[in-house]
Amino acid sequence: MRMRKKEWARPELAACPYYTANPEKWRGQWDTFFEKKQPIFLDLGCGKCEFLRQVAVRHPEINFIGIDQSDDVLGVGRRLIEDTYKEAGRDHVHNIALFAGDIEKLPLFLDPEQDKIARIYINFCNPWPKARHHKRRLTYTKQLFMYRQFLNENGEIWFKTDNDDLFLSSQRYFREAGFTIYALTYDLHKENDPENAQSEHERMFTKQGIPTKALKARIDPSFVWPKADEADTAEEEPTAEEAVPAEKAGKETAEGEN
Repeated sequence: MRMRKKEWARPELAACPYYTANPEKWRGQWDTFFEKKQPIFLDLGCGKCEFLRQVAVRHPEINFIGIDQSDDVLGVGRRLIEDTYKEAGRDHVHNIALFAGDIEKLPLFLDPEQDKIARIYINFCNPWPKARHHKRRLTYTKQLFMYRQFLNENGEIWFKTDNDDLFLSSQRYFREAGFTIYALTYDLHKENDPENAQSEHERMFTKQGIPTKALKARIDPSFVWPKADEADTAEEEPTAEEAVPAEKAGKETAEGEN
C-alpha cells in the first residue's frame, strides 16, 4: 500500500544530518559520511526503518546505510530513529545514513572498489508471485550478482520473508549467484536468534500466524563468475496458479500473442 504524502517529511529530511538528497555525491566515499570509519551494513528497502533503528542502536560499532524509494516513508523512519536513540540515551545518531533511491540503480550510489559492504539486509521484499515478474525480485540471481560486487571478501546477505515460494526460489538464486547458505530456517522465531530485530511486516505476519522464513548467505570465494551473457539465463518455472493447461497453451500458440 502506498503511503499518503506527508508534507513535513521532506523539510525534516532536508534538516537531518544523516539524510542525503544526493547519494551520488558520496559514491566511492561513504566512509567519510560517518563520524567513524567502521564496517558498513546496507538495508535494502528499509521502509519506516523499524528494523534499521533497532540494529543500528544495538551496534554502534557498525555504520548502516538505509535506502528506500519513498521520502515520505523515510520521513517516518527518521522520526522513529530519533525516538529510539533518545530512549537509548544517545545524544545523536552517528552511525546511520539514509537516502531515497531505486535499488536497481545501486551502482550509481556505490562504488564497487571503494564502498565495500560487510552485510546486506533484505527484509520482506515484494515476492512478485507471477513468473513473468520474477526478475524484479530483490533476491533474483541477476540482482544478487549486482549486490555481490559491493560486498567485501567475507560479505554476507541476510534475507527474511513470509512468502514460501519466494523463499524456496531464493535458495536457488543464491546458489546460482555464488553464495553459500550457512543458516536457514522456515520458522525464525523458533530459533530465538539474538540478532533478530523484527520489522513492521514481520510483526504483522507473525500476528497472522505466518512464520518468518530466513537465511544467511556469504560469498563463496571459489565461485567462478559466468560470462556477462550467461548471468541471467536461468529459466523460471511458472507457479501453480500460472500453469496453463496443455490444450489452452496450444490454442494460445496458434492464435499468437496480442
